[in-house]
Amino acid sequence: LHLLVKLCAASPWLAQYLSAHPILLDELLDSRTLYEQPDFALLKAELIEKMQHLQGDTEAQMDAMRHFKHATILKFAAQDVAGALPLEILSDYLSNLADVILQVSLQTIWASLKFKHIATPKFAVIGYGKLGSKELGYMSDLDIIFLYSQSHENARDDDNSSEASEIYARFAQRINNWFNSLTNAGLLYETDLQLRPDGNSGLLVSSIAAFKEYQLTKAWVWEHQALTRARLIAGDADIGSAFEQVRVEVLSQQRDSETLKKSVIEMREKMRASHKPHAGQFDIKHDAGGIIDVEFLVQF
Repeated sequence: LHLLVKLCAASPWLAQYLSAHPILLDELLDSRTLYEQPDFALLKAELIEKMQHLQGDTEAQMDAMRHFKHATILKFAAQDVAGALPLEILSDYLSNLADVILQVSLQTIWASLKFKHIATPKFAVIGYGKLGSKELGYMSDLDIIFLYSQSHENARDDDNSSEASEIYARFAQRINNWFNSLTNAGLLYETDLQLRPDGNSGLLVSSIAAFKEYQLTKAWVWEHQALTRARLIAGDADIGSAFEQVRVEVLSQQRDSETLKKSVIEMREKMRASHKPHAGQFDIKHDAGGIIDVEFLVQF
């Protein structure tokens, strides 16, 4: 009870979190597990075991994954409130947890698909934004894109690239639904797919070849800025390596400094226009000289 009062007094968000997920009160009973340093390999193994145990019951799997996330975040929050976690470590923990959940989700959802064409998908999730740079906060959504490869070993003879793209598009849709659906256990994460090629009007999944062509011929400067923070989160390591090669090639291009400067400033002014300053109050993220300005300088 003392700990509960302390957590709720420290943060209105935590008070709401606990009242929305009262099952988490059990986590407060054992102070040894509450304050122990997380072992993410062990956490991943535990989550995989839970998912396998519930195989065939998608709803139960979705709820179990949400309970797992909420319980783990509560442990981080308790350590945070106790002053035991520096901000950089906390954001690493929250980002590593999202990595684990994405990795296990891919494995679990693919295993449940009736329409899959190979045993292991040639598919990957790339993280952008705060997920990509390991700066997640408690309430952060996940900026992600989906990539696939058209080289399918062990595929059926009649498999072709259009069938593969269709299967991966349906797979990506399942992943998106898995994360954004509101179940009895709440939401897993909100996902933001706007950074995919051609944004919201583009395809849900891209082949590596199409992604490379888009980045080299069509992408805006702000999309290249976003690439500075992108990394492989889950899925096929070869696709991750191919993505990293594209990323390096794009960011290493020779650019005209003045043209680049103009593009970066224009994008920053557009963003600034949508965040009106509060009189007499400095917004450390959005105002002139704030965090976003520093990020834009680094990206330039």
